[in-house]
This record gives sequence, structure tokens and C-alpha cells, in this order.
Amino acid sequence: MSRGRRWLLALVVPALLPGALAVLDLACPPDLTRFQSVGSRVLDRHGALLAELPAQGGVWRLRSGPSEVSPVFLSLLLRTEDRRFRSHGGVDPLSLARAALQWAAAGHVVSGGSTLSMQAARLLEPRPRTLRSKLIELFRATQLEERLGKDGVLSVWLTLAPYGGNLEGVEAGARAWFGIGAGRLDRAQAALLVAIPRRPEALRPDRHPGRARGLRDRVLAGRDGADSPLPTLRHRFPDHAMQAIVRLPRAPVIATTLDLASQIGLEDLLGRTLRGMPDRLGAAGLIADLQDRTLLAVASSGGGTLDLTRAVRSPGSALKPLLYGLAFQDGLARPDTILSDLPRHFGRYAPENFDRRFTAPVSAAEALRRSLNLPAVALLSQIGPERFAAWLGNAGAALTLPPGAAASLPLALGGGGIRMRDLAALYAGLATDGSARALRLQPDQAAPIRPMLQESASRLVADVLTRDFPDGGPDGIAWKTGTSWGGRDAWAFGFDSAHLGAVWVGRPDGTAVAGATGHDSALPVLSRLFGLLPPAPRAIGADPDRAAGAPIAVAVESPLRILFPPPEAELSMDGPIPLRVMGGRRPIGFLVDGAPLASRAVARATNWLPSSPGFYTVSVIDADGLTDRVRVRVR
Repeated sequence: MSRGRRWLLALVVPALLPGALAVLDLACPPDLTRFQSVGSRVLDRHGALLAELPAQGGVWRLRSGPSEVSPVFLSLLLRTEDRRFRSHGGVDPLSLARAALQWAAAGHVVSGGSTLSMQAARLLEPRPRTLRSKLIELFRATQLEERLGKDGVLSVWLTLAPYGGNLEGVEAGARAWFGIGAGRLDRAQAALLVAIPRRPEALRPDRHPGRARGLRDRVLAGRDGADSPLPTLRHRFPDHAMQAIVRLPRAPVIATTLDLASQIGLEDLLGRTLRGMPDRLGAAGLIADLQDRTLLAVASSGGGTLDLTRAVRSPGSALKPLLYGLAFQDGLARPDTILSDLPRHFGRYAPENFDRRFTAPVSAAEALRRSLNLPAVALLSQIGPERFAAWLGNAGAALTLPPGAAASLPLALGGGGIRMRDLAALYAGLATDGSARALRLQPDQAAPIRPMLQESASRLVADVLTRDFPDGGPDGIAWKTGTSWGGRDAWAFGFDSAHLGAVWVGRPDGTAVAGATGHDSALPVLSRLFGLLPPAPRAIGADPDRAAGAPIAVAVESPLRILFPPPEAELSMDGPIPLRVMGGRRPIGFLVDGAPLASRAVARATNWLPSSPGFYTVSVIDADGLTDRVRVRVR
């Protein structure tokens, strides 16, 4: 193209542009598909960040708007990329004229003249860098300004800006390169994230630190931050409760009933449990709030998306409390009813106790607590296995039987499959008013209430099961274990007046585990699980002579103790870390490495925002001078 024609285009195109764009706007609306196809932020019940999920195709693209990023980032972005952003209509005539004149004079592009609005258009619809593409970007930029406004255009840029590899958007960039949200960026961090999108692969700090530092320092323009270190590795995105979350409907923000502190505590507990067990062993657990039948924590070992709380496994003797509850309701037995624990044939079926011993006459309460098999099978023979299986199904916990098999007496000992979540929902009924309701993971999740037991029958079962943990764990917990044939499934379920806990230990592939039992493998984990939770406002246990009625309230007295984080916990810097204590006399003081944290004097909980990865000592002190401390690692 001759110099004369270039000069003509440089002068004419800007003059004709506004009218042409107005006509084209109606005929060619912008394609916002990439902006709308984003990953998900998963929040706990308090709004804390649990996890982030990538967009389709594995791209880390997370919705970001001006109000969600740090003001210093926005200031540096506008100063560096588009000083007149707030005053132009998508196209900056001054920048465009300068770029056009430079092109006309030099014969090649000297500066692009692109506004943030034009960059947003290019991010929505990437094209080869040609004159035709530039004209389309001009048109799209004015469209976006008219349709979305200034903050909407900024949202497009903040969501789609490239940060190397599969990272798109400033939130993903902040998470990956600094392990924090975009709202917490300091000046040096913000400058690097302003610089990288210019050449995302050539400016990756893990591969090209010299280039990245040079452009970052140019963005800083000699201000504070030039001596800040560059990140050398990508951080992991927050990924708590992933096995439970992946099944939820996708949305930019996903609300859950989970509690971040409980979730981290459960994940840490299961991880520490497996470190002392044989290879290939797995574990799963959940914690539920009995007041609203919602899940507070769900975890399965091994990572990935395998949710073992949904796996069909044999419950062993963990079904017996439901069986006894139905027998109490039907009038077949009471806790003080004497049952026979002697060898007996039920047709061709001759069950034995786990220890192959017999106790002769025994009360129903003792038979349930000791998980004796003969009394349970005898009760099921009176109730009827078909009725028992149908009753469980009506309560929301349908049993899985082998193909072609019918319900039979071995159901009393775990001769059918069930899911942890379903069985936990039934235990929640035992812990409350006798009704069954699926444990919800989302606040608006539908979960109809199903009839199960009369409240008096469920209370009798709760009273029977309330006893001390063998390892001296928390008081006032009703618990029951279960072991399937060959030690394939070791179970422990427990509840107080506020929380329900469930633990499973076994091999995910269903192979036998020699010597494994619910009592030895799962119950100690359940005891430690309740040690993570605040004490219930009243105990489940009651006077053993009381046949029915409301549980007796007791005062909970305990020394000052840090509930969360647990000792030697590994925590991630993906947001504020909750600190929670029990006992002690207020005011309670929280300290990290000896430095006090700001907290309300009447509170037994606060949040701590670590300044950097490393090891820390978290301490508390109460009004009487009692103290407790734990050592944790922040990664």
C-alpha cells in the first residue's frame, strides 16, 4: 500500500467510524460465550472459600469484577494500559490517531492504540493481528461499552486476561502465582499481573523470571515493590471437599452448607489416620449439623473425585440400632427386656457372635451395646426381613442386595449394601425426633422429611448407645461400630445433641483387610473427630432408669483447648484461617508466634491471615491464665 493511501485511511477511518458502528451494532451482537463460560468458586456456609473449579476444557477462568480485585491493581492497570479509560467510549481517538499516524509514517505497527475495551473485545474473540481484525476490535469495543458499561468491560478483561498456560483472568492469576485472591494483591504482585498479559508465555515468572521482573518494575515505575521476590512455582487452587463438590450443578458461585474449619479438620484427621495404616487402605468421613440436617464436612482419602461416602458397602452391625429402634417401637422389646444369646438355628441359618462366644440371658440394651448377633437376628425374625428392608427404603436408605436375592435374616448383620450418607441420615433421625431426612449439601437443596421412628423409640436407642469412648474421648456421645465380613468395611457412627459423625475405613476396591474391625480401626477416628467439634450444649445420655423422655441437660466443663487447627495441621493460604477454642473463661486472647490477634473479647473464635508460608505456633490464653498451643504449617 502506498504512503498516500495509508495517510488517507489514517484520516478518513476515524471520521466515518461512529456512524458505521451504530448500524452494525444491531446486526452483529458481541459473542460473550467465553466470558460466560467460567469456572466456579465454592463457598462454605459462612462465605469462606472452599474450592475453585476450572471452566470447561480445564481452563482456570474465574469470574472477576472491579469490586473483587484490589484497588492498587486497578490503578496500575488503568495507568499502564488505558489512562483515559473512564472518559472514552471504547475507542480512544487520541491513541488511535497516534497509532495510525505512526503506522502511516513507518509502514508497520509502532503502537497498537488499543484501549482496555478493545483488548476485551480481542479476548472475547481472538483473531490474527491484521488491519481487518483491528477494525473489528474497534467496532466491538464500542459495542461492549454501550451494552456492558465501564465496569462490565473491565469485568470482561479481568476475567479473560491471559496469565500463561491454562490460566485466564486476574483471579486465576493471583491464585496460581501468589496463592491468594485478587482482592489481596499488594503493589508488586499487582504490577506483575498487569505485566504478564502483554506476553503471557514469555513473561511467566516460573520460566522467564528476568523478563517478568523487568516489565513488572517498569509497571511499578520506581515505586515501592521492586525488591519483592517473584513467584517461582504455581500454587495449587483451593480444593477442599472436592469429592462432594464435583457432583453439584455448576455456577460461577456455588453455595454449600459445609464449614471450612470442620472440612479442613476432617481432611487432616483422615490423612493422619491413614499415615499409620497399611498400604491401600482408604478412609471416609462426614460431619453433620443435627439442627438443620446439613453436612458440615465430607471427605474421602486418596484425592481424585471418588466419593466413598456414596459407595455401597456392607454396614456390618451398624444397622442394629435401627433394628432395635423398630423393635422398641413395635413393643417387641425394651432396653431392659431379657433376650437369649445362645446358639440357635433359624432354618438353615446359624449365626454366631463375632468372638464365637455366647452370653446366655442378656438385656436388650446390653445386647445392642455389645453388638451381639443372636439377639439381633432373633428380633429381625420377629419383625420380618422384608418389612425391615422396606422400612429402611421408605426412610430413604434403600438396601442393595445381590441380583435376584431377597431380604433375609443376615440383614441384621450387614447382609446388604448401603451408602454412608444414607445410613448417616438414619442415625440423624435416632439423634433427634425419629424422622429421616437426607443430609443436605446445599442450602436450597430439597430434602423431604420421611417418617422413621416415634421419638420415644429413637430416644431409647440414643440412651442405650451413650457411653464413654474406649480411648477416653469426649463425653456424652452415643456411638455404634460395624464390621463387615473379612474386615472389608470398618464403621463408626456417633452423635451428641448437636452433631453427627461417621467414619469408614477399608480398601476402596472391597478386598479383605485381615483383623480390621470398626472398634479398632474406625472408632478411634470417630473419637478424635468429636474432639475437633465444639461440645454440645447438653449431653445425649440420661438416667439409665428413665425409659423415655427428653435428654437430661448437663453443664459442660472443660479446660481451655484449641479445637481448630489441630496439632501439626497443614493449612493452605487460600483465605483467612479460622481459629476456634473450647472451654476457658472469657475474655480469650489469640496469639500467633507470640503476637496477639485482633478478636472480640467475648468470642471463642477468630480468623487469622498468615503473612507467608511457614511454621507457626498458635496460642490462646483465657482470663484465668490458662493456655493452650498448637504448632501448624502453612503452605
